[in-house]
Amino acid sequence: MTQFSDFGLAPPVLRALEEAGYTTPTPIQAQAIRPAMEGRDLCGIAQTGTGKTAAFALPILHRLSLEDRRPPRRGCRVLVLSPTRELANQIADSFSDYGKHLRYTNTVVFGGVTIGRQERALAPGVDILVATPGRLIDLVDRRSLTLEGVEILVLDEADQMLDLGFIHALKRIVRMLPSKRQSLFFSATMPKNIAGLAAQYLDDPVQVAVTPVATTAERVEQQVIFAHTGAKQALLAHILRDPAIDRVLVFTRTKHGADRVVRGLDKSGIAGAAIHGNKSQPQRERALQAFRDGECRVLVATDIAARGIDVDGVSHVLNFDLPNVPESYVHRIGRTARAGKDGLAISFCNDEERAYLRDIERLTRQKVPVVGFPEGFVAPSGEAAAEIAREESRRPPRQQQPRGARPQEGRGRPSQGRPQQGRPQQSGRPQQGRPEGGRGTGGQGAGHGQGRPAQGGRPAQARDGQGRDARPQQPRSGRDNRPRQGDAAGRGGNDGRSIGWLDRAPRS
Repeated sequence: MTQFSDFGLAPPVLRALEEAGYTTPTPIQAQAIRPAMEGRDLCGIAQTGTGKTAAFALPILHRLSLEDRRPPRRGCRVLVLSPTRELANQIADSFSDYGKHLRYTNTVVFGGVTIGRQERALAPGVDILVATPGRLIDLVDRRSLTLEGVEILVLDEADQMLDLGFIHALKRIVRMLPSKRQSLFFSATMPKNIAGLAAQYLDDPVQVAVTPVATTAERVEQQVIFAHTGAKQALLAHILRDPAIDRVLVFTRTKHGADRVVRGLDKSGIAGAAIHGNKSQPQRERALQAFRDGECRVLVATDIAARGIDVDGVSHVLNFDLPNVPESYVHRIGRTARAGKDGLAISFCNDEERAYLRDIERLTRQKVPVVGFPEGFVAPSGEAAAEIAREESRRPPRQQQPRGARPQEGRGRPSQGRPQQGRPQQSGRPQQGRPEGGRGTGGQGAGHGQGRPAQGGRPAQARDGQGRDARPQQPRSGRDNRPRQGDAAGRGGNDGRSIGWLDRAPRS
């Protein structure tokens, strides 16, 4: 198919596409729209930024235009599951844009906002419901939503959904759906767990893959700079002073790291904003909108922003921390070089992150070119580096998590460390990891430059103001341990060479 008009889409949908200036489908759209319109189950693999949302939104809107059927009360006809609030909002906006000439209802639900308003929106029933798994189950448990009338299920960014620990929530949701339905799975990668999920929930699916699995964007130039932890903040400020950098996304592994980077940039006279799981929904929306509008040049984010956030004009991606899940690197750098433009991705790597770099290169099957410090940059040394190290050591230690495990971000409970092998626990209580700001922490341990290692390799005890051991907080009544959406979180010396990429002309 070379034109959208070749698919036989409903005239109101084609009219909306023409008004938006869309005439030629992307490869994923060209291969996925036709079988989806025919009612086939589908598993689509494509990188972010390739038009996956339209690949399922257009067939769904076409089907709704042909069937004048009312949705069930407190129910929906189409259920779209998204791993993050931002992506859920973006999907709902796309449905509104493509279906603006159709008579249908849609709404979006996610955590972090008042649930009462969402319950009132769902009461009469909606045609299309876009949701994050945690809030969806909350609504079901409150009997404000039923899934018995779902005709189409869409699982977007399936691999990130599993990375964030939503597998049990997904299994519970699927059990509540009718067995006779159409299911559309979309993912940027196809690890074994996604393949297993597709085999379990899809019926004779059409397989669509438009790019090799786990490849990085072709138009993104990649570089890595080896720098010790204490030099990263100064190095970032030096790079961001280059006027050629028009709009930049800076990625950190943890929400606390994102806030710390923004504070450091502010001290250097560089304005920036942070977006992560500890920010309220209005704060996140304001930061994203300011970034889209060009009012904010630097957006510092955790991996919550690495998927599905389509911001035009991102010229650079800077990995302040390398991710401990190599697939996240692919999604991070995919935020630049969109819509046929070029982009530059620069990663900072300290000694403890070299293993992460090797994992990334093994996944992408290519070496990331190593470059030296930019011209004119002098790394902090001596007393300056010592002061940075002291500041880092004052941060509470973090608990180790297995690679790919879901971080306990924004849960409001302290993380529990594992007891020391061979030593009995005192008073029958588990040893506690020290929480940050009263919240559980995702990410890696202190050995990754994020905090001070505990004595003897044991997790530090959480203590109250009188120095007593703090008992673990108990879960609030009526709440289970379902995963909530949040950030995917993780874990010097330079060769001294100077490079000239900062002196090049801005990339289009």
